[in-house]
Amino acid sequence: MYQLILASESPRRRHLLETSGFVFDVHPVKVSETPDKNLNIDEQILDIAGRKAKAAFEELKSTSHKNFLLLTADTMVVYHTQTLGKPRNQDEAYEFLKLLSGKTHEVKTGLCLVESLGGQKASHIETSRVTFKTLSDDEIWTYIQSGEPMDKAGAYAIQGLGKKFVAEFNGDYDNVVGLPVKAFENLLVKMNWTVERVKQ
Repeated sequence: MYQLILASESPRRRHLLETSGFVFDVHPVKVSETPDKNLNIDEQILDIAGRKAKAAFEELKSTSHKNFLLLTADTMVVYHTQTLGKPRNQDEAYEFLKLLSGKTHEVKTGLCLVESLGGQKASHIETSRVTFKTLSDDEIWTYIQSGEPMDKAGAYAIQGLGKKFVAEFNGDYDNVVGLPVKAFENLLVKMNWTVERVKQ
């Protein structure tokens, strides 16, 4: 059995793992999240998740005495070929939300898992589709003033005030929040890796 370590400071990812009964430690890392434009969008997202995994693995392998399984993730909102990460400021948050207004976009999360015994890796991309209703400028700016969009990919939180913008939804809801737990569980089964869970 591995000690699960989440390399993310996202409170949403922590909450999703906790409510699914996983026992884990948190070890956030800072890496460049600038996408590599030489890669396609799925590869860009997995590349960023991989950077996080590499940085965390380097830090942990010298300090951890247990066998650990590292989980990293990167979530992006994609409209056609345009990727929308976290907005840098309120004006960019407005641009993102105006772009998504009345249209369908994809939310993609790349998962990267690395185990400490042999450095074996597994990865997965989960895609969900979200359609926004048409938003007025007043609705957008009122939402931006709440502060919620500023640390969210695509400048909205489906689990928060942003849910009122959603007209239709297809796919894994947890994925849009930031961590597709079902896909993570499927990877564990596929790789025959076990981690501690709270006994139900």
